[in-house]
Amino acid sequence: MQRLDHPLLSPSLGSQKTLSSFHYGTPGSGLKTYIQASLHAEELPGMLVAHHLRALLETCEAAGQLRGEVVVVPVANPLGLAQRLDHKPMGRFDLDTSENFNRHYPNLAQAVWPAVKDALGDDAAANVRLVRQAMGNYLRQWAPATELKSLRRTLLLLAHDADFVLDLHCDCEAVMHFYAEEACWPPLEPLARLLRSEAIMLAKNSGSSPFDECLSGAWWLLNETLAAAGQTWPLPQGCCSTTIELRGEADVSHAWAQGDAQAIVKFLQHTGVLASDMAPEIPAFKCQPTPMAGSESLSAPVPGVVVFAAQVGQVMQAGELVAEIINPLTGQTHRVLAGVDGTLYARIRDRYITTGGELAKIAGPKPFRTGELLGA
Repeated sequence: MQRLDHPLLSPSLGSQKTLSSFHYGTPGSGLKTYIQASLHAEELPGMLVAHHLRALLETCEAAGQLRGEVVVVPVANPLGLAQRLDHKPMGRFDLDTSENFNRHYPNLAQAVWPAVKDALGDDAAANVRLVRQAMGNYLRQWAPATELKSLRRTLLLLAHDADFVLDLHCDCEAVMHFYAEEACWPPLEPLARLLRSEAIMLAKNSGSSPFDECLSGAWWLLNETLAAAGQTWPLPQGCCSTTIELRGEADVSHAWAQGDAQAIVKFLQHTGVLASDMAPEIPAFKCQPTPMAGSESLSAPVPGVVVFAAQVGQVMQAGELVAEIINPLTGQTHRVLAGVDGTLYARIRDRYITTGGELAKIAGPKPFRTGELLGA
């Protein structure tokens, strides 16, 4: 194992933050998997999973079981981790720019197309190497002007040449659930099953350029650009990435984290990054994938005290009661009902809400939303 510390751009005199990465195996020896935790810095379950995963990987490495490369970034956002206001963590948005830490990553397909369009050929593996090299060249010459952009650049430099990217997040109160681009789903299916995901939402492009889709989206976007240019050179999906929502913010326990870390190790065995005496058993699905465009976000039409009637993981029918909003001044109760059939996979932790605030999310099977599919 090798630890690397990456200094970030300093925003102020006498102050500098550092991103740390842990590297297992030998670069170029096989498939590469990149795993990062808590890009939204108040989402802590991933940090504990990374802690247990590192111990498992060190054991595997000592036993000579590494057949590829694994990079782990246990604290992907030292900027947000240091942000607090009135003793409350503020790790989702950068306080200097008001930008979401998991949005606005660069369009890598657009960035590398001029460098690769005349160099691609009929060798698929060579084309993948060419694109990855172009991505690395672009990222190395990128001169970020802010601390936030230097964080984005550093994360992408670590991850741009990975075959698999696992971005560990969580929701407020939630069951285990996945987000992924459609092009990534077949190779990631075993991981969702190993982690016992209770909701899996797929989209071609969810919008807003989050970290995971910046990496996986570059490949299918380049294929579309090739087709539009009338070229038929083979270009496989060089990166399969996913955002894994490790239940809720308060679900930080050794039991869950150890189980999740062991599931990731089994996935690494399944892909061949780790050697194993026998192939890991892949359990049955706990749910079937649904379109991200079918996910309903329930919002509050009035302010008040929130009393949930439905629990996370509950399978809802349209018209069923999800929550009541109580106005203690007037005595009125407003009922919030499910608008679609599906699994209620996440809800808020706060129990007071203002008008328009998000209450809960239901993974429905029928797409009905268009445009930007991610929330703020």
